[in-house]
Amino acid sequence: MKIILIITQIIVSILLILAILLQQRGEALGSAFGGSGEFYATRRGIEKKIFWATIILGIIFIGLAIANLLV
Repeated sequence: MKIILIITQIIVSILLILAILLQQRGEALGSAFGGSGEFYATRRGIEKKIFWATIILGIIFIGLAIANLLV
């Protein structure tokens, strides 16, 4: 049981790192591909999904860390 929790936490941590790296601070996702982020716009489409995925992965990671402590 403990080994499954550890492996799951490693996978979630890698996915969390990737989700964080895909986000651009204060700019749209298009700036990663050469677009200019001159103004602030609300998150739409894939940016919003990446944002929420980051939050969910963070919550799952914390839950797994607490579960590893209790087992």
